[in-house]
Amino acid sequence: MASDDFGADGLRRGAALNFVDGPRLELDELLTQLVDRAGDVIATQGRLRGLLAANTMISGDVALPAVLRHIVEAACQLVDARYGALGVLAPEGGLQEFIHVGIDDETAARIGPLPAGKGLLGALIDDPRPIRLPRMSEDLRSVGFPPDHPPMSSFLGVPVRVRDEVFGNLYLTERTGGEFTAEDEELVTALAATAGVAIENARLFEQAGRQQSWLHASMQITRQLLSVDGEEPLKLIARQTQQVADADIVTVVLPTASGRRLMVEVASGTRAEELTGYTYPVEHTLAGLAFESGRAVLVGDVTEDPKFRVHLSEVLPVGPVMVLPLVGKHQMRGALVIGRLHGRERFDEADLAMATTFANHAAVALELADARTDQQRVVLLEDRDRIARDLHDHVIQRLFAAGLTVQSVAGGLGEDPRAERLERVVTGIDETIRQIRTSIFELRGQLGPETGTARSRLLGVLAEVAPLISFEPRLRFSGPIDSVVPEPVVDDLEAVARELLTNVARHAQATHVDVALTASPAELVLEVLDDGVGMGHSERRSGLANLRQRAERRDGSLVISPAPTQESSSSGEGTHVRWTIPLS
Repeated sequence: MASDDFGADGLRRGAALNFVDGPRLELDELLTQLVDRAGDVIATQGRLRGLLAANTMISGDVALPAVLRHIVEAACQLVDARYGALGVLAPEGGLQEFIHVGIDDETAARIGPLPAGKGLLGALIDDPRPIRLPRMSEDLRSVGFPPDHPPMSSFLGVPVRVRDEVFGNLYLTERTGGEFTAEDEELVTALAATAGVAIENARLFEQAGRQQSWLHASMQITRQLLSVDGEEPLKLIARQTQQVADADIVTVVLPTASGRRLMVEVASGTRAEELTGYTYPVEHTLAGLAFESGRAVLVGDVTEDPKFRVHLSEVLPVGPVMVLPLVGKHQMRGALVIGRLHGRERFDEADLAMATTFANHAAVALELADARTDQQRVVLLEDRDRIARDLHDHVIQRLFAAGLTVQSVAGGLGEDPRAERLERVVTGIDETIRQIRTSIFELRGQLGPETGTARSRLLGVLAEVAPLISFEPRLRFSGPIDSVVPEPVVDDLEAVARELLTNVARHAQATHVDVALTASPAELVLEVLDDGVGMGHSERRSGLANLRQRAERRDGSLVISPAPTQESSSSGEGTHVRWTIPLS
């Protein structure tokens, strides 16, 4: 064999190179694994980018409702889930809210009420740890779906925590491409952690907004109460409280004179008119508890604690309730009772703190308004007292002197016809003096403290009946009324005057009414004269039997007659009612 047939490496030229199959196969496998790993890295990188995008999506809003929906949408996109939902836990258990994605409104309406937190949803509530299932129907905890619900197989549930508190649970179903993986669980768990931070930020933002609203309401109330004109203070407080607290009904309750009952002074909200003026015993009520302790009361659901009742339940099925005392300088002024309908979101401690601050500001504003009113009242009383003194010390004395002079002149004329005219002048001067004395009492007594005297009670009746008629009745007092009329008689006098004036307003069609109250040590006489259509067969007679009984019970009388000619009108004969009782 020639040496030229071999190369330098000793191999025959033209011979084929033969390799062992084993090492080549290992290299191919390594290359395949490398490509697969590279694909996994690329996929993981894509999912991490998806997680970052989901985090950005969640953190892009500060309004809590929008944040909750973004969480569900981001989770569905992150793991390719067709359906997703976020169940917000209720304080009493179960679900308070259920935000869902993937089911349109029409389908949701056909399905019916939202889930209450049973089955797999309830399992995650009871034990807040991730649940991952290839097929829900095979799990013993599954309770199935209602009619018209779309079919769902694979399931992934992850709790959402805000700090150390479970806020709710994230539910995902129907992953595109098969069942959920362990990697999906890790990604959604990481997303849930970000969601907890976003929810906490949204809560803080929402709380800051509510606090600003409470402060703004306090400023409005203070400004309004210290202004000259505006809405009645308690109505303003109730209306502002209802708006800021997002309440269905708000009432301001005040203690009655006895202190044993409470009365709804004003109400704002649903069916408020049915509660206005409502009174109830203070014992075993939430308002009574606030009055007794001087501290605010917070109840998550009044239906769960029947020990204390709340008057709001008389007209509305309320659940969450706050009661805020209005603390005055010397005593409890009243209380704000705030309620939401049963099933609505409960008030929390932050709501109670902000509302309590508002109630304290409102109480201070009421104190300032009362102080300003008292100051204005003192100034007005001083001015009225000065006018009353001037009328008494100057005008009445001069009229009295003029009357004596005229009477003296008339006495010197003897039978002269002019003497009769002068006597009529003297009578007119006496009537003017009596009217001025009545005006003096009105000036001094109308704004003063309630005395319970016959004069003040009769003036109160006239003020009460005045809106029913189109003119102001003329009132005249004669004699030592307040010194000789006993308190029990004053009650009858007030009732009789109210009945007579109400009859005039409703039936008489009068244009003038004169009311005269005359007292002497022997008797008390109340007279009411009108220029209306007269009694005739009017139904006015039906209310007079009681007045006659009041008089006869005190050995008195009731006399009804046509009015004197000068008091009647062209439309009728007028009416003169004289109610008389002895005082000795």
